[in-house]
Amino acid sequence: MSTERPAAMRQVVVNSAADIQVERVPWPGAPAEREVLVRSRLVGICGSDTHACAGEHPFMPLPYRPGHEVVGVVAAVGPGVDDLAEGDRVVLEPNLVCGKCRQCLDGRYNICRNLAVFGCQTVGAMADEFVVAADRLHRLPDGLSFELAALIEPLATPVHAVRRAGIGPGSRVAVLGAGPIGLLALVAARAAGAEVVVVTDVLAAKRDRARRLGADAALDATDADLVEQARRALGDGADVVLDCVAIQSSMTQAVELVDKGGTVLVVGIAAGPTTIPLHLVQDREISVIGSLMYVRQDVQRAIDLLAGGAVGADDLLTATFPLDRAAEAFAAAIDPEQVKVLVSVDGGTGAR
Repeated sequence: MSTERPAAMRQVVVNSAADIQVERVPWPGAPAEREVLVRSRLVGICGSDTHACAGEHPFMPLPYRPGHEVVGVVAAVGPGVDDLAEGDRVVLEPNLVCGKCRQCLDGRYNICRNLAVFGCQTVGAMADEFVVAADRLHRLPDGLSFELAALIEPLATPVHAVRRAGIGPGSRVAVLGAGPIGLLALVAARAAGAEVVVVTDVLAAKRDRARRLGADAALDATDADLVEQARRALGDGADVVLDCVAIQSSMTQAVELVDKGGTVLVVGIAAGPTTIPLHLVQDREISVIGSLMYVRQDVQRAIDLLAGGAVGADDLLTATFPLDRAAEAFAAAIDPEQVKVLVSVDGGTGAR
């Protein structure tokens, strides 16, 4: 790693949607034992980020320093790191866990009792460099571009949701919401063998994108007869409904759309308490469950799907901004016509 550095590096801080700054902060020190220093290359902005900058995320208070969807290059490794080396291309798995609670010991560390998310509850990777534990990094396979690798972290969430919901060959699936997570849920459900996948959204452009990605039908979420349309397209009620919106109207639709004995899986981040038709949940033996992030096997599955061509970068990446224009990147990410917006850390003062 070059020892020539500017006096300070760049780090994005979000004070509010109207106040997003690029700070000058000290460079990270040398990585400690079992740590790795990473040069950021591309950082995604996700729904958690847009909720947080609007002050609407229940677990991300302002101000915060974003960057949990990141791909980069190893700049240095600390003592005891044998499975990564300088120059390796990596993607971050941002869940920081204790490894000691019952959930961690059961392999469900995504719901660790002491969970913190890198770039959500800690200083993130929307910066020139960052230091993280080596076991939070996955090496990228040769031939997988940084642009496509930027979809690994967002794809891992629906991969986990699909696995948790038990979607497999023959499943009838409805996906509510055609933002990045909803579209990737479509991809993950198809890859798991779902027979029919119906997607809903309020925007025609996103419904069109869902059709291009293989949805059997893409329906207007505001139609008064949406549930009837979706049931016709599915051939019956859905075995699984993946609610990637998590608002009152989508949750009501999900419970009405799912078949008796089916599963409603909440993937989207709710801003607060939401009422559900509990009489239908009881009478129809509907399972309503949550899904949070992912574990290592889900990240690896996402890598394999992307390396295998399950979806292309151009299918979802709609805008890229340099780090020094992070405020513009966030403004674009809030625009519902955009899908996935990236921040590039290449170029500009202090970038590598």
